[in-house]
Parts: sequence; structure tokens; C-alpha cells
Amino acid sequence: MTDRVTIAIDDKGVADVRLNRPDKMNALDPAMFDGIIGAIERLEGEAGVRAVVLSGEGRAFCAGLDMASFAGMAQKNADNDDGDEPKSDGLMARTYGDANKFQQVAWGWHTLPVPVIASVHGVAFGGGFQIACGADIRITAPDTRHAIMEMKWGLVPDMAGIPIVRNLARDDVVRELCYTARIFDGAEALEYGFATRLSNDPHADAMELAHEIAGKSPDAVRANKRLLNMSRDQHAAEILLEESREQAGVIGRPNQIEAVMAGMAKRPGNFKDVA
Repeated sequence: MTDRVTIAIDDKGVADVRLNRPDKMNALDPAMFDGIIGAIERLEGEAGVRAVVLSGEGRAFCAGLDMASFAGMAQKNADNDDGDEPKSDGLMARTYGDANKFQQVAWGWHTLPVPVIASVHGVAFGGGFQIACGADIRITAPDTRHAIMEMKWGLVPDMAGIPIVRNLARDDVVRELCYTARIFDGAEALEYGFATRLSNDPHADAMELAHEIAGKSPDAVRANKRLLNMSRDQHAAEILLEESREQAGVIGRPNQIEAVMAGMAKRPGNFKDVA
């Protein structure tokens, strides 16, 4: 991880993760890509993390790709993917499971075992919009400007945008926004399904929600995320079987029993963290 991303984890297990390039509206340069991936990798292995709040320092969540870096990155990837075998840092390389390096900065939040809440303000353009959509939940300032900006540069949303955004909004809405790169505000984001709710202080509300989630059984929270991440295209029988498998993995375990006891006693739960 680099100084492009900061992480602070409190005693409740909430990780406050911030994109930290405010002078450039947190635009994505090579160091930012490395910083985000490093943050995801750290959180995957960090014991005791129960929820994540993802935000941007300064005036914006993320302005998308740093165009000053774009020409060099584009040429590098053209060179890397020129030939029979994709290079390890090219677009065609699957260096992070199903994803390449550029997709991982958004897809990694989607696959992180714990819930991720994006606090979105200022702008969320292009890759920044895709990163926000990789979160489980998005709390957004009303005046935030959003765009699937890639068409402006003759590109496609290739940072995991397609498999993520098509599950958030209607197909025709996604197509219109992809084809036009039109900018839309927080109210429209809420209407379309890209914002969970609007807030004049999205970071404070995101932290409050993260602490609420962190107070639940981490076993059940993680199981819920695994189930909800299952593809909508999977056969219902597979999902039904997986529901049963996940339920069998949590029911009767100490954290599930503690959830019942705490609920009956109307007190906060005292849960053990997932290894």
C-alpha cells in the first residue's frame, strides 16, 4: 500500500479507508491503483475488521483516471497485450482471480468478505464511479456528480463496471449512461439505483451504519454477503442449496447463539471475530 490510501481501524472493527490524493480529486494514477489494491489485500487479512467505509479526501470521492497518466498506461498495456501470451500487468491478465489489476480496484470491494459502505461526494467519474459501485452500499451527497465517463474517451467501462452496474440499475438506464457519458446528480443516482440513500454528511452516516453492522454477528454478516454476491444468473436450485449450506455454517454456533441472547436481553452483542 502507498500513501495514496489511508486506513484507520477503530476498536469496533470499522475500517475508515480514504483515497488520499485530494489535490487531484483522488484521480487514479499508477500509485493509486497500487494503493487501493494494497488496502483491499490488507483488509482481507486483517483480523477483527467487520465493516469498511470507503471515501475520498478533499473535494471529491474520485475523479476517475488521471489523464496525465493515461497515455503512458494505454501504451504500456498495448505493448503488454501484443503477442500470444498476455503479460502479467496487461489488460488480458487475470492476476486477481477473475479480474485484472484495473478491475480489482472496484471488484475487490465487491468480493471483500465484509460489507463496504461508500461515502460519495463531489464527483465520482469513470473509474471512480465504478469503485463506488463496487461497495455494498453507497451513501451519497445530493450534489454529487456521477458519470460512466469512459465513452468520452472512446473507451468502455472496464474496471468491473459492467458486471456491477447492470445489477444496480435497469438495463436501458445503464445503456444510456454508458453510450452518452452523461453526468447525473445524487437524486438521479438514487432514482436509478446507484445510491442507497442521500445525505448531507455521507461520511458520518456511513460510519454510523458501519458501526451498526459491526455490532451484528460477523459470521452471519459474512454469510449474507457471500449469498448476496451470488450471480443473479445462477440457477435457483444452486442458490437454494447455498442458502442451506451457509445457514448450516452459522446456526447453533457461538455467535449465532450470542445474537439470540443479546436480542432477548436487549443488549449489544459480544461477538467473536471470524478468523
